[in-house]
Amino acid sequence: MSTTFNFKQFKIEQDRCAMKIGTDAVLLGAWTPIINNPYNILDIGTGTGILSLMLAQRSNAEQIDALEIDENAYEQATDNFEESLWNDRLFCFHAGLDEFMDEPEDEYDLIISNPPFYTEDYKTENTQRDLARFEDALPFEDLIEAADLLLSENGIFSVIIPFKEEVRFITLANEFELYPLKITHVKGTPTTEIKRSLMAFTRIKQTTLVDELVIETARHQYTSEYIELTKDFYLKM
Repeated sequence: MSTTFNFKQFKIEQDRCAMKIGTDAVLLGAWTPIINNPYNILDIGTGTGILSLMLAQRSNAEQIDALEIDENAYEQATDNFEESLWNDRLFCFHAGLDEFMDEPEDEYDLIISNPPFYTEDYKTENTQRDLARFEDALPFEDLIEAADLLLSENGIFSVIIPFKEEVRFITLANEFELYPLKITHVKGTPTTEIKRSLMAFTRIKQTTLVDELVIETARHQYTSEYIELTKDFYLKM
């Protein structure tokens, strides 16, 4: 079975990453607002590097820094960056968020993260996958604190999290004076419950735009909204 994932303008090898490419990352990479025309971008917990590559394709950002604590994932992301059209704009740091925050070099116009989450108490036998999946690998508090420290004055902080965590996340962000600009609730089908929240925050308090995205009407029958959002990336859209 091939571990290569081909997109329209880049490909991703993922054999060394515990967390494979999923819909969440593609949604976040395609949805994230770049209305502030970011000069530099920080991708926290990059994994395969997919978010950095999607933002390199979508934006004119000159500097895209990715952060990855897991050594295998860090090496894989670095390789994926080097194989891409935008390798001169992409750089991966092998570090944890706490190390990175100790000596912040820059403020970023866009900070993006598909944070590892699982607030449930069980763990599997695969430690690497657990590290990638469990929220204790990157607690929301730490992520929001980092965004506050590293975000430029007009910057945007963009995440995807489980819908059930939305209120808690917004409350935590408020404590750091980060306010939701846009929230999109993601449903698998029209009749299923909301599964994910795509959220973009800024330092400016404003009316939050809230909308909904349905992925499929039936198995592999994608909605026009989902096709519109992802068509620049997926080969078959």
